[in-house]
Amino acid sequence: MTKRAAIIGDGAMGTLAAMLLSSNGAACRMWSAFDEHVAEMRRAGENKRFLPGFRLPKGLRISTDAREVTDGADLVVVAVPSRHLRGVLEKIKDALPPEPEYVSVVKGIEAGSLRRPSEIIGETVGRRRTVVLSGPCLSREVAARLPATVVVASADEAAARAVQAAFATPWFRVYTNDDVIGAELGGALKNVIAIAAGICDGLELGSNAKAALVTRGLVEMTRLGVALGARRETFAGLAGLGDLVTTCTSDLSRNHRVGYEIGRGRALDDVLEEMGRVEAEGVETTRSAAALARRHGVEMPIAQEVFAVLFEGKPAPDALADLMSRAPKHETDGRAR
Repeated sequence: MTKRAAIIGDGAMGTLAAMLLSSNGAACRMWSAFDEHVAEMRRAGENKRFLPGFRLPKGLRISTDAREVTDGADLVVVAVPSRHLRGVLEKIKDALPPEPEYVSVVKGIEAGSLRRPSEIIGETVGRRRTVVLSGPCLSREVAARLPATVVVASADEAAARAVQAAFATPWFRVYTNDDVIGAELGGALKNVIAIAAGICDGLELGSNAKAALVTRGLVEMTRLGVALGARRETFAGLAGLGDLVTTCTSDLSRNHRVGYEIGRGRALDDVLEEMGRVEAEGVETTRSAAALARRHGVEMPIAQEVFAVLFEGKPAPDALADLMSRAPKHETDGRAR
């Protein structure tokens, strides 16, 4: 049973992790890189910037001192946006103990290296018993104690079961899995499709179009995942289909919001500036997904069109037209018909 947990990161998922672990009796400490945010959370008793409206757990200690946060921890939760993950871990690696289980709630793929979060953890701080938590987990809903179900994936079954026990509550059901690659790729790639779904809604294309986009988006996610060594069935589970449906349909999804605003005609830079420190992981993951597809020869037309809209100035209606006018295919194996 987890007695003391360290949370690396001051965002919504880090805050939610503290809430869940505290509800099971763990003493939690949270690390933030920003003195002003630490002071603000201490003063307000809530994370007004990333998870407003919910009281922080009693006894939660927040600090910019990584050693103070990790001292004595038997569980470390890594909750840093993927594009900052390597830099943060390099900065505080000397304070990260090797003994505890490490839980990654990061959903992204690092640009350039194309590494998954668990790989970055291994490369920066050394081999750890790492568990990936993924699945449909909108932080505001779980914080409100609405029912949710996720998966924790690890090659170490004992570590996965320990994390399962640490996080499970009457409103938060946790399954185990051993497909780390599939769990991480599902959690990352669904954000790319969510941007496409937001564009679809912004263009007011209707329910039929959105259902087709989500369905074919899952096909693309699965193709790339299998090419990288994941199991196909993982993408039919919580880390794949489950997370995809939630992120593509909820107004609480940051990635859907980005796509929606672009579909309404706004520029990406303006949308991201308005969001401030609130990360939309799918933007950078779109770059990584396109690069991985090229590297492994995987066909991902939706992801490619999202890339063209975000980074090449392609109008969203033109991307739609190109998707709809592609050569006819067989649905299940890609044979031309």
